[in-house]
Amino acid sequence: MRSVVICILGLVSMVTAWDPIWLQPEQVHLSATGDPTQMMVTWSTFNDTKESTVEFGFQVENMTMTASGSRTKFVDGGTEKHTQYIHRVTLTKLKPGSLYMYRCGSSYGWSTLFYFRALPSDPTPKGGIRFAVYGDMGNENAQSLGRLQVEAQDGMYDAILHVGDFAYDMEVDNARVGDEFMRQIETVAAYVPYMTCPGNHENAYNFSNYKNRFTMPMYEEVESLWYSWNIGTAHIISFSTEVNFFLEYGQEVIKNQMAWLQKDLMEATKPDNRAKYPWIIAMAHRPMYCANADWDDCTELVGITRKAFEDLFYKYGVDLYIGAHEHSYERMWPVYDNKVYNGSMDAPYTNPKAPVHIITGSAGNREPQSRLLPRKSFTAFQSRDFGYTRFFILNSTHIHAEQVSDDKGGQIIDKFTLIKDQHGPEAWL
Repeated sequence: MRSVVICILGLVSMVTAWDPIWLQPEQVHLSATGDPTQMMVTWSTFNDTKESTVEFGFQVENMTMTASGSRTKFVDGGTEKHTQYIHRVTLTKLKPGSLYMYRCGSSYGWSTLFYFRALPSDPTPKGGIRFAVYGDMGNENAQSLGRLQVEAQDGMYDAILHVGDFAYDMEVDNARVGDEFMRQIETVAAYVPYMTCPGNHENAYNFSNYKNRFTMPMYEEVESLWYSWNIGTAHIISFSTEVNFFLEYGQEVIKNQMAWLQKDLMEATKPDNRAKYPWIIAMAHRPMYCANADWDDCTELVGITRKAFEDLFYKYGVDLYIGAHEHSYERMWPVYDNKVYNGSMDAPYTNPKAPVHIITGSAGNREPQSRLLPRKSFTAFQSRDFGYTRFFILNSTHIHAEQVSDDKGGQIIDKFTLIKDQHGPEAWL
C-alpha cells in the first residue's frame, strides 16, 4: 500500500511539475519595417508549434494570402526560466493604405481575427501621418489604455510610438508581468504598428525581455535597441539612452550605437534624402531637459544624455526630440545648450533656431506622477495629468501636436504647430 501511495504521489508531482501545453497564439502585435508594402506580425506561444503562419486578405470571406516566418525560443532570466516562443512573420506585397484582415498561428491554434491598414505610400495623405506617442505605461494603472484602445481600433493613428518603460516591469514574477502587459496592449498593438525604444525599466538581464518581445527594424542586427525608419515626410530615429547608464553591459554597445547614429544621420541629411524626408524626429527614453523636482539626469546642467547626444543632433539639424521617463508632460521652447532659440516672440515654433523637445511620460503606471518645479527658461507648458500626445505630420513644413489629458476625459490641454520652411543645420543660421 505504501509503495502504491508513493508511486501515485510521484506521478502527481511529475504532472504538476510539467508546464501546461500552450499552443494558442497570444500577445499579438504589429510593427512597421519602413516599407509601406510590408508589415511585421509578432506573437507568442508557450510551446513550440513548429510553424509560424499568418493568413490575411481584404475580407473575412477571402483571406487567401498566407505568409510564413520564424520563431525563437526566449528563456527569461528569472529563477523559473519561464520559456516561450516568439514568432515573427513579415507580410509583403501589401497595397499601401488598404485595410487587411488577419489571424496568426499554426495548425495547433489560431489567434482571434484582427485588422490593420497598410501604411500609406503618399508622403502627405489627407490628415497627415498620425501618431499616438507616450512612455511609461505599466501593467497596473495603465490609465490611458482604454482611450487608446478605442482610437487605435477606430483607425485614428498610423502608428504608436512607445518611448520606453513597459509593464513595470516585464521581468517581474518570472516575466509573467511582461506576458500580461503584452496581452493588455494587444488591444492596441494588433491593430496599429507599435514602435518602441527601451527604457530603464527594461534593463533586467541585459534588456532581454525588451530585446525578445519586440521586432523593430534592424532586429536581427541589434535586437531593436536602435533603428530608423521612414514614413510620410519623416525620418524617425529610435535609440537607447539606457546604454549610457547601465555600464555593466559594456562600453562596446555605446560605441556601436554612436557609430550607427552618426552614420544614419549623415545618410539622412544627404540632399536627396532630406528632400524626400525633411523631418528628422528622434525618440529615446530619457529627456535632455526637464523641469521636474527629482534628481534625474535631465535636471542636471549638463546631464549624461545631453552630453552624449545634443551636439550631434544639432549638427545634423534634428527637428524634434521626444523623450519620456518623467511621469509628466512638458513642451519646451526650441532649445540648444540650455539657451532658448524661438523663431520669434510672436511665433516661437515658426522657423525656430534649435530643436524642439517634448516629454510625454504620463500614460500611467504604478509609480506616482512626477512633481513639477516652477517653469524653467526652456519650459513652455507642463502638466502632471495622465495622458498621451498626438502628432500629425501634415506635410514637409508643418507638424501639429496636442496633449490629451485622460484625467480630464480626453480634453486637449496643450497644442502647438511646428512650422519649418527649411530643414537641416542651415535652419539654425
